[in-house]
Amino acid sequence: MTAITNDDTPSTRIAVPPTAAGGAAAAPRLPSPTPAGRDAAAPSSPNPPAGSPPGAGAFRKVTGRDWAGFLSMVVGMFMAILDIQIVSSSLSEIQAGLAASADEISWVQTSYLIAEVVMIPLSGMLARILSTRVLFTIAAAGFTLTSVACAFTSSIESMIVWRALQGFIGGAMIPTVFATSFSLFPPEKRAGVSVMIGLVATMAPTLGPTLGGWLTQSFSWHWLFLANVLPGIAVTSLVWTLVDVDKPNPALRKGFDFVGLGLMAAFLGSLEFVVEEGPRQDWFEDEYVAVFAVVAAVAGIGFFWRVLTYRNPIVELRAFLDRNFAIGSLYSFIIGIGLYGAVYLQPLFLARVRGFNSLQIGTIMFVTGAFQFMSAPIAGALSKKVDLRVMLGMGLTLFGTGVWLNAQLTNQSGFWELFLPQAVRGLSLMLCFIPVNTIALGTLPPEQLKNASGLYNLMRNLGGAIGLAAINTVLIERLALHTNRLGDNLNMARPLVQDTIDGLTNKFDGMVVDPQGAAMKTLAGMVQREALVLTFNDCLLLMAGVFFSALLLMPLVRRPGGKPAPADH
Repeated sequence: MTAITNDDTPSTRIAVPPTAAGGAAAAPRLPSPTPAGRDAAAPSSPNPPAGSPPGAGAFRKVTGRDWAGFLSMVVGMFMAILDIQIVSSSLSEIQAGLAASADEISWVQTSYLIAEVVMIPLSGMLARILSTRVLFTIAAAGFTLTSVACAFTSSIESMIVWRALQGFIGGAMIPTVFATSFSLFPPEKRAGVSVMIGLVATMAPTLGPTLGGWLTQSFSWHWLFLANVLPGIAVTSLVWTLVDVDKPNPALRKGFDFVGLGLMAAFLGSLEFVVEEGPRQDWFEDEYVAVFAVVAAVAGIGFFWRVLTYRNPIVELRAFLDRNFAIGSLYSFIIGIGLYGAVYLQPLFLARVRGFNSLQIGTIMFVTGAFQFMSAPIAGALSKKVDLRVMLGMGLTLFGTGVWLNAQLTNQSGFWELFLPQAVRGLSLMLCFIPVNTIALGTLPPEQLKNASGLYNLMRNLGGAIGLAAINTVLIERLALHTNRLGDNLNMARPLVQDTIDGLTNKFDGMVVDPQGAAMKTLAGMVQREALVLTFNDCLLLMAGVFFSALLLMPLVRRPGGKPAPADH
């Protein structure tokens, strides 16, 4: 974009938001002091001081009050992302407490994800209408109240409703933080801010099973939700008091695209339902999955037609015309596969193969979070000194290597066998997240940030959802394959098989009525266990292949600015 200086003549490429108050250049063109679509913070002066980096003139001085308000928003984002996974290690306890069936209890997690996926792209428009401060305050307060409702619910039906509301309302907090980080902070401060956001966004899913397991084992499952109350009250109060990055634009309510909203909700909600329930219900063999797949297809066509033709669309897709944003969003999708897939697979292996409880699983999973935390300052320093494309390539390579190392599981794999793979994966996450965040959002004009941030975060969640669906499909198909192949080798004519059965029969002799039957049952269990181990290894190898393949897209990424810490364009 071409910046406009005080004399309204084209000048150097200074990224002055065309809607920011205080810019003398734009004032003659605006009908009111509060222009429609004002999304960025007001600059302190229309021209940057000598020697400042490009884009500095678009940002007012960030005060301690701004930092305190922004940190409060980051805490809110942490709670919203954490609650995706915090129930994953405690579903059996919630199922017992609510007298729910195995099919019903999965909806405690699915309903949250579906509702959150619908809100994330909508949050950009709502932030422009209400302002960042009002939207985030409403989201934090609603998230806190629905958390209380989840804790005290007495039936699975009401739990599903409250979890859906919790995910929908809380989902607004995630993209709002990303957009605010780019509209509030000048480019020279973004590296440190990106480290903090990246640490929160990637550690929250990792810590979810750990914290959830500890709360459930130490207190009860109700505390999975009650733990949100005090932080939620604090975030709501601090954001309302301290945050002031933009002004509301009520004029955008005129012509609000309710048809587009309905189509988007039907499309994303149905798509999320299909990818969540499909693997469990044999995909289109199940009537509900087939119906929702048709709804997703029809609503998807209608949604894309609407947003491309309506004068005030609910979601603006033009951000995808920016090559870096499009590729960055694809990388966000891939990172979602790895982030949520690894957090899903490893606890499942430890529970089904090793028989560990939620607290033991959480202790092992904590290794990834610890190395993420330790890698944060390293990643922050690298982002200032290294080309972000090189840094992203390093991160993708390390993540793929960590998952490949993890694909050497045996039926005895425990803490120390999983330590190195988790450490490598933990180190890699920040090297992936920080550069892809800047690559995707760092080249967009300020007026597109709120909308683009929602789309960017939506891609990560969709990556997680579709990745989990693919993982569950692979688990089902490969388990059947390995079970059949191992079963074919259990030929009684083979001396090794016969010796094993004889040894087990002697072991059970005098302990059970039918020692040979017990021996055969034990052998069948061993086959199932080994088939499970091979299946988990297959899934992890497939995930590693996805990350190594992602490196092929690196030549298409443009360097976002002349320095590793990019300026606005």
